[in-house]
Amino acid sequence: MTEATQDAGDSDTYALKAADLPDIAAPDVAYRPPMPKAYRPQIGVVGTGGISGAHLDAYRDAGWDVAALWNRTPEKARAKAAEFCPKARIEDDWHAILANPDIDVVDITLHPEHRTDITRAALKAGKHVISQKPFVTDLDVGMDLVKLAQDKGVKLAVNQNGRWAPHFAFMREAVRAGHIGDVLSVHMAVHWNHGWTAGTPFDEIEDLILYDFGVHWFDFINSIVGERAEAVFANATRGAGQANKVPLLAQAMVRVDGGQASVVFDGGVPHGPRDTTFVGGTGGSLVSDGPDLSQQGMTLTTPEGIARPQLEGQWFNDGFKGTMGELLCAIEEDREPSNGAAENLRSLAMAFAAVRSRMTGREVEIGAARRLES
Repeated sequence: MTEATQDAGDSDTYALKAADLPDIAAPDVAYRPPMPKAYRPQIGVVGTGGISGAHLDAYRDAGWDVAALWNRTPEKARAKAAEFCPKARIEDDWHAILANPDIDVVDITLHPEHRTDITRAALKAGKHVISQKPFVTDLDVGMDLVKLAQDKGVKLAVNQNGRWAPHFAFMREAVRAGHIGDVLSVHMAVHWNHGWTAGTPFDEIEDLILYDFGVHWFDFINSIVGERAEAVFANATRGAGQANKVPLLAQAMVRVDGGQASVVFDGGVPHGPRDTTFVGGTGGSLVSDGPDLSQQGMTLTTPEGIARPQLEGQWFNDGFKGTMGELLCAIEEDREPSNGAAENLRSLAMAFAAVRSRMTGREVEIGAARRLES
């Protein structure tokens, strides 16, 4: 028997068996939503549609002052105020929120096609702004808004709330703290039914999965590898038996300088939900796994052993507390928020590249697709 043949029969050589490692204490990682030390501004909310309830519930829990609401349908604004912020004024015109000198921060929850002009007006009025995601449908428009915020000396952030889902936040901060060394890979697999969108306005979004839904996962990849991400190859298809008009099955491979990343979206699988994220580095790895986004078990594996941090909180609504909390901290500390619009444009560029790749069947450089295509 040759040495090569002997090696081929050695399961340990080929890593077919996991190494026995001891349990170790989990490191102290600051993954919880950030809170400003003393800054407590009045907040105005423009748009009180369905997602605004998550915003307002998070702000109420944090003790932040929502001073005014506006919605095209005043009854909806009044209903949200009664439920979450009974002292808030209901404005007949969103311009009144921007004209109010007591309001420092404006949360704009409208859809992108209605949001850009209001965001621009709010920045010109000297307000700090948090924009609902996806931030814009055109990267150049986004860059203009970023420049306007800089010129006006105000902060512009994006409500990319998945960043403060407990498992995503722990992974991101553990990577930044150096607990797994240099990142080699990020792989994410989302297997759960997105068929609830059939017959809703979401079913009119051709790239519902790669864009509207997927931007959370592309944003996570961006938060881990940043400018090392170079290009995307993606595809999408309708699953057998799905009720939706648009594809619910999609996947993307991201070319990364010195590494790799991937996302698989099984949005049309009706049974056996699973959500798994793996981040591998030169000095360790992180795994988060569970049946859904609210039930995630976490492990951190290093040469010293395996840590199993017990995380507190849930994406809804800690994620929304995190996005606003980070903006308020950035204002208080006079720095750029980590969920700032300039940084978020890289996440959008990744999603836009995935959409163009799906359309063309070719790998697309990140930044080459300047706008959402259909």
